[in-house]
Amino acid sequence: MSIFEKFAGCAKRRPTEADCSVPTVEQQVEFTREEELYGLGNDSALDGLGLMKVLMLYRPRPITKYLGSIGRRYSMLHPDVLVLLYYLARHAQGHILEIGPYIGGSTIAAAKGTRDAGVLKRIVTIEHGLPMAKSRLGSSDTIEDLKQNLTRQGVADLVRIVVGEASAKTTVESVRQHLGPQSVGLCIMDADGAIKDALQTYGKLLIDNCWVVVDDYFAVGVAVNKALRSKAEIDSLVSSGMLTTAGFFGWGTWIGQWQRNAN
Repeated sequence: MSIFEKFAGCAKRRPTEADCSVPTVEQQVEFTREEELYGLGNDSALDGLGLMKVLMLYRPRPITKYLGSIGRRYSMLHPDVLVLLYYLARHAQGHILEIGPYIGGSTIAAAKGTRDAGVLKRIVTIEHGLPMAKSRLGSSDTIEDLKQNLTRQGVADLVRIVVGEASAKTTVESVRQHLGPQSVGLCIMDADGAIKDALQTYGKLLIDNCWVVVDDYFAVGVAVNKALRSKAEIDSLVSSGMLTTAGFFGWGTWIGQWQRNAN
């Protein structure tokens, strides 16, 4: 029995929220037809224009409603960005490295995409574990909340959590135990503006043209200083050719690709 057949009858019982993010067999056939119609059926479609097409096609889909609900409870990212994380995790080649998941909204989106891809992909997420009680989604124990949220949404088995500062030697060593050189195809970062440091530390793990998603390229209010640093570092990396920009989405999330062989 396929995963789509398994959940096709979810309306006949009391479904969980995660259950009904999975399309029926008929919906999946229609979704595949739509993606082929708009040229989204292969890796070459993953570009800036392709990502805009993804948002257009995915808005009426069950996964978008589900991710919107996840975002309200577990994420500070715009729902459009969660949809794109789902899509990139599902379609991009390679494993997934995340820096700064907080309590797991972005991680859940990526894990759902990985599971729906039907391909074995590792997800490693690095969280420093410091309390953030004053944020909109306050947490006094981010690690425990992260673990509980992943379990609650049925994706804990797909994610390896590494606790520590991303730049710490022990953290880097732990990540490298799970991810080999040039194995990561999607890198998600909320690194408090330290983009260059993160890419320098983990760049050897990224494949050429690895997708990179960075929150807070643009922000207002209390996050503006962090955003200014992120913007300056991303702009510098783009100017040097190490990153290429695909677009800006949601409330100010930058999405682009890592160029391994750039000078």
